[in-house]
Amino acid sequence: MEFIYNLLAEANISPTWAEYLSVFIMILLIGIICVIVNFITKKIVIRIITHFVNNNKFTWDNIVLERKVFHKLSHIVPAIIIYYFAATFPDYQTIIEKGAITYIIIVGLLVINSLLNAINDIYQTFEISKSRPIKGYIQVVNIVVLTLGAILVIANLIGESPFILLSGIGALSAVLMLVFKDSLLGLVAGVQLTANDMVRVGDWIEMTKYGADGEIIDISLNTVKVQNWDKTITTIPSYALISDSFKNWRGMQSSGGRRIKRSLFIDTNSIEFCSEAMLEKFKKIDYLSHYIIQKEIEIAEFNAMYDINRDIPVNGRALTNIGVFRTYIVNYLQNHPGINKEMTLIVRQLAPTEHGLPLEIYTFTNDVRWNIYEAIQSDIFDHLFAVAQEFGIHLFQNPSGNDLKGVLDETNKDVMIKERNH
Repeated sequence: MEFIYNLLAEANISPTWAEYLSVFIMILLIGIICVIVNFITKKIVIRIITHFVNNNKFTWDNIVLERKVFHKLSHIVPAIIIYYFAATFPDYQTIIEKGAITYIIIVGLLVINSLLNAINDIYQTFEISKSRPIKGYIQVVNIVVLTLGAILVIANLIGESPFILLSGIGALSAVLMLVFKDSLLGLVAGVQLTANDMVRVGDWIEMTKYGADGEIIDISLNTVKVQNWDKTITTIPSYALISDSFKNWRGMQSSGGRRIKRSLFIDTNSIEFCSEAMLEKFKKIDYLSHYIIQKEIEIAEFNAMYDINRDIPVNGRALTNIGVFRTYIVNYLQNHPGINKEMTLIVRQLAPTEHGLPLEIYTFTNDVRWNIYEAIQSDIFDHLFAVAQEFGIHLFQNPSGNDLKGVLDETNKDVMIKERNH
């Protein structure tokens, strides 16, 4: 700047104006240098880096580039130039240097934040990220880095050692714990969730207390995001998954089978012993012919052994339509292509209720996808509702308007017949 001042003085410019102009020209030159360096950095250096990144076989460097780590890093260069030229302005040197250092620290924090986010993005490209997410830990590191960065900025501005400020943090620990209470709870919860493999991204969880019923789409330090089946998103505090109860359907999804547990309600008035005509009819059913023939031989031998009089149906052993129907359902399910043959298959009677006798089907499909599961389940019960009457079985349902209308029509018909007879 002194050189510029001397040139202006030789040009017969007054000392006062020469001083002002030399300062202005120096600032202008520093600005031009910063613009040129910034242009070189962004238009040349970063383009070279981008070309190199886009033309190699690695994918992680593309993620670093997408997070603009190099772009943010380029902002440090002008600040270094300004810091270098601060000595040119002795009266303002300290202020300029502090401002430049503060800017460098802030840019450094932004670079570290982007780099940590890039590390998390790179980690999520691996399959292990679903069972061992690190987003919560990344956020903890971010908090620590931001805290240290804030201390460095304050220490730089007041001209004190950062260690003096660090020594005072102990006194503020109670305040910090209050401010970061959720983050600390979330950190502890995140460690427990990860260590115990309680939840993963992609798990289907059900948590009635928070209205959550869907897939986990994100696990962070403080929250777990669940996209419900109606496409709404529920946010659950991470520590709530430790302190409260929730249902994780991962076991069902990984087992290869999804449970069907549903009952047919049988009208008990339709339950009866099988007649000879019924047995002959049942022998023609593919799923029952072998069973009926075998049971007839077994029952005949038993009754003959004990000389049981079968003229009265209650004596000895006999087949019932409900028992044959139950066997038919078992054989039907065992031959159904949508049923998992390696898992439990039970058709059982439950305790009778005012709605009839529950005949429960307890089995598992061999496809856990929701739409396929529902299709298989509907297909099974469509068939069972249709074939029940072939066994003389009446399914129970509360009387409807048509039932009452039928009773009323029968009553009116009887009344009319009686009137005609009279």
